[in-house]
Amino acid sequence: MLCPNNQVLSYSTTSRDGYREFKSNPTICANCPHLQQCTHSRNHQKVVQKLIWESHVERAEDFRHSEEGKASYTLRSQTIERVFADAKEKHGMRYTLLRGLDRVRNWVRLKFAAMNLKKPTLWA
Repeated sequence: MLCPNNQVLSYSTTSRDGYREFKSNPTICANCPHLQQCTHSRNHQKVVQKLIWESHVERAEDFRHSEEGKASYTLRSQTIERVFADAKEKHGMRYTLLRGLDRVRNWVRLKFAAMNLKKPTLWA
């Protein structure tokens, strides 16, 4: 990563929230002509956070805006949305009686596993 003065922002750490932190050298930034547009920190250090999966997000965005991505998105209503609609209508996933994220997550996984097992039996 580069700052506006073309100085390298070196990798510092990865936060618990899933962000990589890149920091500038404060001794170089103290005398930088672009300091006011770059950072307002007291120690003259620019900090940039990037998501760990940033490269994957960028690739997904590039695909979404391509012609192939636009064509596949039009099929979404026939494929992906149909699965969720079936789950709500046929498998009781409109509401849950369970409390807690872990219990609901396990319940949903069990429902979708049952739906996946049901598919080949209906096609055969």
